[in-house]
Amino acid sequence: MSRRLARPFFPVPPQDYDRSYFNEVIRAFSVFLQQVQNPGDARHTELTLTNIQTHDQGLEVGALFNFNGFVKITQANTPHPASLSASAAVGSVSVTT
Repeated sequence: MSRRLARPFFPVPPQDYDRSYFNEVIRAFSVFLQQVQNPGDARHTELTLTNIQTHDQGLEVGALFNFNGFVKITQANTPHPASLSASAAVGSVSVTT
């Protein structure tokens, strides 16, 4: 693990079934899953994003997307929808010359 995390202890299995052994294995896997799911710190020299979408529809808060050539971060209060269109009609106009 590259984030300086303490590796969970996995006990040596006994010859026969032992309930406490399985409890320790389950505990160790729980610790491992917590470590894997925690994003932790990151520092990169290079980063290449391929096939990045052009809107934030369907992305979680904090995800990156390309909006008009700019890399943006998805925020809960600033939507960037996939498309935006509107149409309206107000009465009719007659022009005579």
